[in-house]
Amino acid sequence: MKAQHTAPVGFDLIKEGASYGVVDSVAYFSKTVGTQRKAMVYLPPKYSDKKKYPVLYLLHGIGGDEKEWLNHGAPHIILGNLYADRKIEEMIVVFPNGRAMLDDRATGNIMAPEKVEAFATFEKDLLQDLIPFIEAHYPVKSDREHRAIFGLSMGGGQALNFGLGNLDYFAWVGGFSSAPNTRVPEQLMPRPQEAKQKLKLLWISCGDQDRLIGNSRRTHEYLIEHAIPHVFYIEPGGHDFNVWKNDLYMVSQLLFKEVDYNRLKDISPINYSMD
Repeated sequence: MKAQHTAPVGFDLIKEGASYGVVDSVAYFSKTVGTQRKAMVYLPPKYSDKKKYPVLYLLHGIGGDEKEWLNHGAPHIILGNLYADRKIEEMIVVFPNGRAMLDDRATGNIMAPEKVEAFATFEKDLLQDLIPFIEAHYPVKSDREHRAIFGLSMGGGQALNFGLGNLDYFAWVGGFSSAPNTRVPEQLMPRPQEAKQKLKLLWISCGDQDRLIGNSRRTHEYLIEHAIPHVFYIEPGGHDFNVWKNDLYMVSQLLFKEVDYNRLKDISPINYSMD
């Protein structure tokens, strides 16, 4: 990908001649929670069950659910436009509900302790229930090199926690405006050299006006200290979907390709990445 600072105007608008794929709503049984749970699945424009695809698991924030990205982030439009421009690899995108509890709706006090705890419980649900369901029902590549996990805010913390905590599952990991649920760096990455060897891409980003930027910065500083290649992308904006849509546009062009960190050094005025 040629380095660029932000997405171009109109990147999230429907364009004549582009195809926008299909979104499925699926239900899977969660042994972790003991009930049926829902997820949304995006299939690329030229989807065929005769091919096998890499998978991106894209996580929502504390006030959302499996439909938050689709309702507010236009991922199918962003990706459809990128497909039309031949800028991204074909992939299946899964939008889970990251609140793993019996009543997983984003209602009432979303900061209630049991609801916050359910975001941590989702790690088990994801690894033991949702990923096996997706791999049983869709033609996906099931090795770590073809599995990515990214998310926004609370989901950004989840993506970093679960991705870096399960390097045998994920080779592509990143957090957009990651929330305080993000583990402290020493817990997030206790074996830095293992992460350095196994990760294909590690992405840390945040809006320059976001009060949560400290979570991203402390992770970045730890990565610098341990010479772990990554992108630290500071972009214009606060804690909202204008930032997260831009993140998706930027990241999706890097997934499931060879990543040259040197070519990414200038995408942000405060970006640092290492060989």
